This record gives sequence, structure tokens and C-alpha cells, in this order.
Amino acid sequence: MDVSGILPGKNSSFNKNLLICVLFIIVFVIALLSSISYIEVQNELIDKNQILKDETAISVTQWITLVDQGLKMYDDTLNLEMKEGFKGFVDEYERAGRDPGQMDLAALKEGLDGTMDLYVINSAGVIEYSTYAPEVGLDFKKVPYFYEYITGLRKGHTISTDRVVREQSTGAIRKYAYMPSPDHRYLFELGLVSEQLKDRKLGLSYVQTAESLKNLNPDLESIRIFDTMGKVVGNKSYVMDPVQKTRVKKALDGRESTVYPDPEQKKEYHYLYIDLRDPDYASDMSMVVELTYTTSPMEKKLVGLFFSHLTIALLAILGSVLVSYGVVSYISRPVSEVVEDIDRIARGDLDHQIRHTSGIEFRRLEDSINAMVVSLKENIKRAEESEDALKKTNENLEEIIDHRTAALTKANEEANLYLDIMSHDINNANTVALGYAQMLIMRLAEKEKYQANRIAQSIMRSSEIIQNVATIRLIHQKNLPLERVDLDTGIRKEIDHHPDVAIHYEGKKVLVWADELLSEVFSNLIGNAVKFMDGQGEVFVRVEDEGEKVRVSVEDTGPGISDEMKGVIFTRFKKGTNKRSGKGLGLYIVRSLVEKYGGMVWAEDRVPGNPGLGAAVRFTLRKAPDDPRE
Repeated sequence: MDVSGILPGKNSSFNKNLLICVLFIIVFVIALLSSISYIEVQNELIDKNQILKDETAISVTQWITLVDQGLKMYDDTLNLEMKEGFKGFVDEYERAGRDPGQMDLAALKEGLDGTMDLYVINSAGVIEYSTYAPEVGLDFKKVPYFYEYITGLRKGHTISTDRVVREQSTGAIRKYAYMPSPDHRYLFELGLVSEQLKDRKLGLSYVQTAESLKNLNPDLESIRIFDTMGKVVGNKSYVMDPVQKTRVKKALDGRESTVYPDPEQKKEYHYLYIDLRDPDYASDMSMVVELTYTTSPMEKKLVGLFFSHLTIALLAILGSVLVSYGVVSYISRPVSEVVEDIDRIARGDLDHQIRHTSGIEFRRLEDSINAMVVSLKENIKRAEESEDALKKTNENLEEIIDHRTAALTKANEEANLYLDIMSHDINNANTVALGYAQMLIMRLAEKEKYQANRIAQSIMRSSEIIQNVATIRLIHQKNLPLERVDLDTGIRKEIDHHPDVAIHYEGKKVLVWADELLSEVFSNLIGNAVKFMDGQGEVFVRVEDEGEKVRVSVEDTGPGISDEMKGVIFTRFKKGTNKRSGKGLGLYIVRSLVEKYGGMVWAEDRVPGNPGLGAAVRFTLRKAPDDPRE
């Protein structure tokens, strides 16, 4: 069909163009109204179907709640009988010296005419003793909300009865009651044997109610009820598939209802969570109801509705296509020209100008783009100039950084050289001075020996400071890797350095993560203890196993550490108030090494609450495996 005669062009008349636009609008409105009508009818059908599902869920919830209330009334008729059964339970507990292992539970059951089983639950929520063997060792911690509830009962002072429920081991129905022991160490439990509940058809009333509610909704295919253990109520032979188990568990764990559509099977599964919790009872009687709906009837209605409206929509679209072709061609021609020009500019031809087109709007667009291109050229020029300046700045900055880095490296090397020279020469001078001081001590009279001893101690203190500085420098420079170190051997070697001091240590071989500097920890701690005791006390070294780590304690019988100093003595240059306190580096070295090994260090009183009876420095180390391959 040749439609060129009816399409608008450059010289088309206003009437022709107006006619085309009016026809297009009319056809479009017809199609739009048809779509709106379809959507409204569709939404109405869907809303009615959803309302019916909601009403079904409400009815199921109300009926099951009503059935639960009726069963609760039956369950409560057994409360008095079970409460009286606890009298002998408590008497037997007292007779056995409050030792459940000495209680004769079998005799107690016979005293209750064999109608009740007896249970003793410990504080960890585990059944330790019972006349019902299948449940001995049952751990209620696996059911957190139930464990929390019975813990509250154990700590309380009242007897609490439960609902008739299924026991976890066999699934038989039971009614339980609970009472705390007089010392609250145990929770006594009585369980009415299932033969006494033969009139109580657990689950039957729920199933009958569910079957009667299927007539409420024609799309409802089946109703299944699950208890809080995820088991089907009223149908022991039913086997759940994995997907069903997962969905029921999710509803129970989240305590919320969920919908699972299945378009392939044309099904919709509603898992309705019904909250039947009662704070007066330990057991949670809540349920999950699976409502299976078929979506086939609704889909058939929607398909028919769709095709009925589609016919009208196609007619409108057919007319719109014929008219729209000409309109789009007319409007898109100048746009295409502008796009081609913009693409050419985008490829880098900034000197290209936008072609002139008809229409004031396009002319304004043309002027705007041309002005933008001029501005873009200027910005690019400025950007190139800025880039050149930035390159020069970066080159100068790199030279400055290289110069500063070289100067810093040289200064660091000089500082290390000076430290090496100072440590070597000062140590040599100290050695000579110490030798002369000891010669003076041997030759001087008794009165002058005191001053000579002071000189020798000062020289030794100077050597100690140099050694500490060298150790700190070694820690920061070498960064030695951690390895498996025998803790026992290291402690005994350091003890051997103090043969004149009473050091008590009983240890065994323990491998820890450390390095060759571990000996510095014990050298400083034992040296501090000996120094502050002035040779008059005892030192105790203890190693305690704490699972994946060990705790090491170095204790002394010296003057102790005041409370205000315990938190700061491991800080660099923080010295004690005692006249024998050093320069504050020894304990800082201890903290640095222990933290490097992954442990922590702290100070305490050797005798808690009595600082004057001696100090105790404790620290932890991570244990290393015996097998190097681990």
C-alpha cells in the first residue's frame, strides 16, 4: 500500500498535519481505555480471590484457637492430681540428702500407682535421672525458649503444670508438671503416662476442624497442620518432603506466615503461623497450617479476560501504527540530523557545526550545542595547560621526596652507628669501671666500702639501661618471626642465672609461640623481683594451662606494687616510687615482647588485697602445637 500521499512532509498543510495528530490521539485513547479496563477487571478478580484467602486464613486461625482453648480446659482438669504427686518427690529428695543419685525413683512411681514417670533435670537443662529410660540424657538447651522457661521455674518457688504434648523421644502424648527442688539445684518433673490420656485424642480435633474448613474456599485443595516440632498433626504416616520441612521450619523459627507461589504446578502454598503461646505453660502449642491453593481457575479467568480485551487493543494499535509512521518520520528527521552532527563532534571534530533545521525549538537546540562546543574547546585548552603545569609540579615533588628519603635513610644509618658506638664504648668503659670498683671494695676499709658499693651499683644500673635500649632497638629492627619455643627450658635457664636466690618453680614442657627474645621477659621480671626484695625474700614462677594459651606468673615477697602504679608501670619511662626503681624500660620491654607474641601482661598483688605482701606479674602466651607440621 502506498501511503506516501497521506504522510506529512515539509510543505504539508496545517489541516493535514492536524488530522493525522487527531487520528493518532483517538486511536491511542481507545487502546489506553481498553488497557485500563482490563487492568481494573483483573485487579478486581485478584482482590476478590485474595480477600477470600484472607478470610479462609482468619477462619482457620479462629477455629484452631477455639479448639486449643477446649483442649486446654481438658488438660487443666489433671492439674490437681499432678500437683499432689510432688509431695513424695520432695520428701524422697530430702531423705537422699539432696543427692538425686540416691533417690529411689522407681519406688516413688509405684507410690503413684504407676500413673506418672519422674524426671530430675539439672541446671544445664539435661535430664539426669528418670523412671522413663528413653528420655535420660535429653538436653533441653537444644530448644532455647523451653530451656529458658524451665530455668525460670527452677529458680522460682511454685509448681507449674504443662499442656498435654508429644514427648520428643517417642512422640507419645504426655502431660507434664514441674517443681523446683528446695535448694533450686534441680527441677523435678512429673509426666502422666500415655495410658492415662486415652480419652485425650491429641490432634484429632484439629484435623476434623481443618477438613470442615476446606469448604470455605473452592480453590483450597488441602490443609495440613504441623506442631512446634515440625511434625504433622493427626497423620503419623505422612512423609514430608525436604522443601516442605524447610518451609515449616522457617515459619516456626521466624514465627510468621509465608506464601510460596509455584507457577509451574499452578499451586500456591500458604504457611500460616498460629501463635498459641501461653506464659502459664512451658510448652508452646503454636502451629503452622499449610494451605494449598490451586491457581488454575484464576488463571483461566485472567486468560479469557486478557483475550477479550486484546482484540480491542489490537484494533486500536493497528490504526495507531498506520498513523504513527508518518508522524514519527516527520518528527524524527531533524532529530536524526542533530544526532549525526553530535556524533561527529563527539568523535573529535570540534570545528563541525550543527546543521540548520526547521522549527524554532530545533534552532534553539542548534545554537545551544554550537555554544557548548565552543566552551568545550576552551575548557580542553585550559585542561591541557593545567596538565602540563601538573606534570612539572609532580616531577619537582618526586625530586623533593627522593632527596628527603635519602637524607632520612642517611640520618637513620648515622643514628644506628652512633648507638652502636655508644653501646660498645660505654659498655667497655662500664666494664673497666666496674672492675676498679670491685678492686676498691676488696681493699677499702669497712667504712669506705659503702661508697664503693654505690659506685658499683650505679655502673651496673648504667649497663642495664644500655642493655634495655639495645633490646628495644632489636625488637623494632629485626622483627623476628615467631617460632615454637620450649617455655620450660627458657624459665630454667634464667633461674640458673640467680643461684643465690630462693626461686620456686615446678613446671613441665610447654611449647609456645615466641622468638629468641623470650628470655628477656624472664630476665627483667626475675631481675626486678630480686632487686626489690634486696636478697631477703622468695620468688615463685608458675605456669598454668588455659586451653589454647598458658598463663605465666612471677611472684615475689618484696614490698609489692601500689594500686595507683599497677596500670602504668608497663609504660615506657614510667618508673616506680621505690628507691630501687629503674628507668622504666624493663617492664616496657616485657609488655612489648608479650604483646608481640599475641599475649597480654598485667600486675596484681601476690596476696589479693594486701599490696605490702609482695607483687605478682602475670602474662599470657599462645600455645604452639607439638607437631611442627601443624
